Amino acid sequence: MSDFVSGFWSPYITLIALAGIIGCGVFLWMQGRAVNTPGKTMGHVWDETLEEFNNPMPNWWRWLFYITVVFGLGYLALYPGLGSYAGKLGWTSSGQHEQEVADADASYGKIFNAYLKQDLKTVAMDDNARHMGEHLFLTYCAQCHGSDAKGAKGYPNLTDDDWLWGGQPEQIETTIMGGRIGVMPPFAQLGGESIKDVANYVRSLSGLAADSLRAARGKEVFASAGCVACHGVDARGNQAMGAPNLTDKIWLFGSSEDTIVETITKGRNIQMPAQKEFLGEAKVHLLAAYIYGLGAGDRPAAASTEKK
Repeated sequence: MSDFVSGFWSPYITLIALAGIIGCGVFLWMQGRAVNTPGKTMGHVWDETLEEFNNPMPNWWRWLFYITVVFGLGYLALYPGLGSYAGKLGWTSSGQHEQEVADADASYGKIFNAYLKQDLKTVAMDDNARHMGEHLFLTYCAQCHGSDAKGAKGYPNLTDDDWLWGGQPEQIETTIMGGRIGVMPPFAQLGGESIKDVANYVRSLSGLAADSLRAARGKEVFASAGCVACHGVDARGNQAMGAPNLTDKIWLFGSSEDTIVETITKGRNIQMPAQKEFLGEAKVHLLAAYIYGLGAGDRPAAASTEKK
């Protein structure tokens, strides 16, 4: 409420909030002045003999409501709730969150920092570190990569041996720390038929069903249109650029001809957000070790055994 970028609404919200609480107090006062006339009804009758009498609320009940009115006014004086007024205590939800994070860091920071001094491969072999890394992953990474880390359409599977930017410990940590931006530029200028030819060629590279004539023509387009600049002459990709290997059976967006045609025509943009400022180096170190244990090419023996 106190974070308004404009003061236009602040007076209106303040007026509505105060009017609502004070109005409740006035209504209670009016109820206290009501005269109780024994035997007088409101004229409403149900089931022949059930009548509504004009009796005021009991005093103890009214005073409970008065207490809520006083509490409401006191709350609005101490905490934000009246437009842009921040309250006497200066409380904010973001401030409380920051304090809770600081308290947590003070409690657990020493544990995290102890692992920060260790080599990532060593951390990946530690059971306690792996459990902490798993909890961090489920909290901060599962939204995109899934609770099982197997990803989804457009989000990489972290449990296999295929890595866009490299699966070595330092590469994984660099990815988490600084984030990654992957861009596949659109090639709509090639035209529909040429794009279908390239799609069939790409499918043939990984052993999928493809039109052999289109695949042959697509191979020439693949080389001449500049696809080799990122994916390489052998189409095995380039981890330095995040260009995927097109010869395996792993597909980030799908392997159907229509999906590949869409990818070539419209391009793709994917982003892994940087976590260094948000999580800090120690937590990223644990996360990197956990992910390394899930799917790096030379994953630790213990993690490799678990996966089998």
